[in-house]
Amino acid sequence: MSGTLMRKSTVFLRHLRSHTIPDHPTAASASSTTLHSLLKHQTPPSTGNAPSRAYFGFSNFFRRSKDCQNELSPSIFTSAFSSSSSSSSSSSSASAALSRIGFVGWYLGMIKSRPVLTKSVTSSLIYIAADLSSQTIAKQNSEPYDLVRTSRMAGYGLLVLGPTLHVWFNLMSKFFPKRDVISTFKKILLGQTLYGPAMTVVFFSLNARLQGENSTEIVARLKRDLLPTMINGVMYWPMCDFVTFKFIPVHLQPLVSNSFSYLWTVYMTYMASLEKAGTTS
Repeated sequence: MSGTLMRKSTVFLRHLRSHTIPDHPTAASASSTTLHSLLKHQTPPSTGNAPSRAYFGFSNFFRRSKDCQNELSPSIFTSAFSSSSSSSSSSSSASAALSRIGFVGWYLGMIKSRPVLTKSVTSSLIYIAADLSSQTIAKQNSEPYDLVRTSRMAGYGLLVLGPTLHVWFNLMSKFFPKRDVISTFKKILLGQTLYGPAMTVVFFSLNARLQGENSTEIVARLKRDLLPTMINGVMYWPMCDFVTFKFIPVHLQPLVSNSFSYLWTVYMTYMASLEKAGTTS
């Protein structure tokens, strides 16, 4: 091995002696190029390219490490967490949607497809339940239920209250589409001064007519029962109307109003079941 190195050194010195460095810049650059080529050819390939390969290997390693660090930045974990949370929220919303499929989903579908009929039937059922509750509170244990009276209340809810509630809430939404406080109080005021009194008069008059009372007796009943009923309504309905108009969508407002009217209907059916007012000639 030492003999080989000696022979290569001898060849290298001979080349140096044959290529003297001139003073001219072009010649100097040419001799430098020649010297560089000689050194390149004399250097073993295994040792000459190792440092450069090592350098580029380390630089590529650091560059890849930096890229990996960028790829594993907190935003990746955040996005992964958000995607997992969004998937969990979507699954929970899907399960909630599945839980709503049933009676509630069927009812909402009926509200959209047949709004007047659905709201009318709902009002009728609520009036039936309210009248039975009122009879349960007032009657003695041995007395039977007055099913004719219950039928009158069911017919009123089906044919009168349900359709008029649908029309009234749609009109209020058309005239006052906003849900701010001012618009809500306007709706409440109109309900207490127009719709409420009108429906109370219709309720007492129709129920009295179906019980066989004549016009004079109906007027006497209204004189006796209308004002106390209106006073009690002013104490009960404004808060219910505020919740209904402020927070409930238009297509569900009759349902919520009927739900509030359950207690009110218990009172109304009791008032309607009172004996006819005395008339003076």
